[in-house]
Amino acid sequence: MHDPTEYQPPLDRLGMALRYLFAALPLLFYGILLASMTDRAPSAQDVLRSLLLDMGLGAIGLVLMRWRRRWPWQVALATALLTVISSTATAPACVAYVSLCTHRRWRQLVPVAVVFWLCLVASTRWQGTDQLTVFYGVVGALALGGLTVLGLYLRGRRDLAASQRAAERTAQLQRVEQAQMAERLAIAQEMHDVLAHRISLLSMLAGGLAYRKDLTAEQTREVASAIQENAHQSLNELRAVLGTLRRESLVEAPQPTLAHLDALFDEVRAAGQQVEVDDAIHDRNLLPAQTARHTYRIVQEALTNARKHAPGSRVTAELRGRPGDGLRITVSNPVPAGTPAGPGGKLGLVGLAERARMAGGTMSHAVRNGRFVLDARLPWKA
Repeated sequence: MHDPTEYQPPLDRLGMALRYLFAALPLLFYGILLASMTDRAPSAQDVLRSLLLDMGLGAIGLVLMRWRRRWPWQVALATALLTVISSTATAPACVAYVSLCTHRRWRQLVPVAVVFWLCLVASTRWQGTDQLTVFYGVVGALALGGLTVLGLYLRGRRDLAASQRAAERTAQLQRVEQAQMAERLAIAQEMHDVLAHRISLLSMLAGGLAYRKDLTAEQTREVASAIQENAHQSLNELRAVLGTLRRESLVEAPQPTLAHLDALFDEVRAAGQQVEVDDAIHDRNLLPAQTARHTYRIVQEALTNARKHAPGSRVTAELRGRPGDGLRITVSNPVPAGTPAGPGGKLGLVGLAERARMAGGTMSHAVRNGRFVLDARLPWKA
């Protein structure tokens, strides 16, 4: 099995063609030289046979290049040995050696480089001149050093490209995860807003049945009917929110807008919550649908928050705004002394702040003159 860290990316056609063209250049040169030899004298026969032998070994080196990636050091060593008696095998040996350098296996690279250099030096001994041997030794050492640097450079570029591809894949996965997380948070926000509102109404109605003993049978039936209706509405709204998790192509149900606020106020009043409304929104039909939905949810959650933390208190809701000035939502209620926070204390405020931020606005809350005041400001472009 191959080491996965030694993976070599496939070459494109241009890269493959350039490598084989470089390796075949000496063969092409010798072929032209062979074709130009018209002298068939007996003294030329030895030169002809030498050229044919050199070209044959060079062709073998050219064929061995095919397996330089599967057996890098074996092919590099074999082509290097061919250079002892074949000049045309030098180019294929250089290509195989560079391919070996890209693997960065120094225990294989150093011995092959030494053998390659010795073969280059030994090839000059056929000429019988010491000066040529020294020259080939120096040039061969410099050439092998340059080829080594080239191979390491190619490997560095491949590693950089691989790291960039890995970073792109990681970034893509992170974007997908962030989108999924954002969708989950949006669904969780909707579930919190819907269920907290309904369950708080159920709690208020059930509390009335538990503590009030002066209710007539007819009043008890009315409260029980209201509890049943709110429970039914809770299930329907929960199914609508969870439906997005079951089917990706689900058609989104109609979302609440400012037109549904009156129904919301009537609903909470029917459940026993005291609410005073001061609505001074101008040109409400020009309010963007998304901002209108966030406005409805903020008011709904603010009323839920008041029922949880100040049950029985009178709540005041003020809505102001017009195009260009923005939208302001203020909901306040008295702060009962010593009233403990209900289940999920402070989480509703966190959800409200997040809802306002999603709409591009801000939300603040404070206790002023004995009243808890929640103030949300949403943008409304003209």
